[in-house]
Amino acid sequence: MPLLTPALPSGETYGLLAQFASPKDLYHACEKVRDAGFTRWDAHSPFPVHGLDHAMGLGRSRLPYVTLFFGLCGAIGGFCLQLWANGIAYPIVISGKPLFNWQPYMPVTFELGVLLAAISTVVGMLAFNELPMLFHPLFGSRAFERVTDDGFFISIESWDPKFNAIETERLLQQLGATRVEIVKRNAGA
Repeated sequence: MPLLTPALPSGETYGLLAQFASPKDLYHACEKVRDAGFTRWDAHSPFPVHGLDHAMGLGRSRLPYVTLFFGLCGAIGGFCLQLWANGIAYPIVISGKPLFNWQPYMPVTFELGVLLAAISTVVGMLAFNELPMLFHPLFGSRAFERVTDDGFFISIESWDPKFNAIETERLLQQLGATRVEIVKRNAGA
């Protein structure tokens, strides 16, 4: 399997791709797909649609916790490093100042906290979104090329527990999809 591709379960079919006419249609279809109990699916649009994450039933992101954790680690680590260097490893009394004087430690403490928070946010975002992904089965669909211009899509993966190609296609058509197609796993690879 080539590098930087999604880890997909075995099988010939990736899933179904349904196209909708407008963001409003996409929003309402996402609510219905969520209510139908599907768990392995996604919505695609050329621009952010306000409230779509709520319509899909997505929870809050874990990324802020990663950022907070590593930001605090950076700040505490920077503070402790300065404390150790100036108070324990190389204790030099200059002008009668105390060995532990926390005020001069704050710029480095702040900067290391911000640095580790920023790096962990980027790495965490890439990891949570399984990026970089140079190829995805949806890229093999000619209709999906419109997602960067004026297309609104829902893709439902074939390994979703509720997936049945015929029933799922019927559901998507009932929701107002203008086009529904089966996406093959290796199309265009």
